[in-house]
Amino acid sequence: MATSTTNGIKISIKANYSPEHSEPKAPKFVFSYRVRIQNKSRRRVQLLRRHWYIFDSFGMRREVEGEGVIGEQPMLNAGEIHEYESWSQLASDMGKMHGTFLMVDMATQEQFEVRIPDFNLVADFRKN
Repeated sequence: MATSTTNGIKISIKANYSPEHSEPKAPKFVFSYRVRIQNKSRRRVQLLRRHWYIFDSFGMRREVEGEGVIGEQPMLNAGEIHEYESWSQLASDMGKMHGTFLMVDMATQEQFEVRIPDFNLVADFRKN
């Protein structure tokens, strides 16, 4: 599990290969990932936007950016956790992702970025 903390916001991510949605001969490799956002600060925050960088083993890079996560802009009080699951498709059986979340402190309206740590996307058959 990849984990990082920025400004009191802890991000943890676990990725899995999804063979049931993949077609290696296509080539189409699908990976799911579970994101856990934990507010370890004393302030109430809201997630406004996401910005992902997605890389495959062929050197291709994609960027995905937009409002919220899976259609939500969750608010987290101090100590609260928000979890969600999403997925990404690659043209290769290995890759990686990382990015940022744009958050806002609800009391001061100060916006700040939270780092999403690098995490690997590896098809099960490529692991030892």
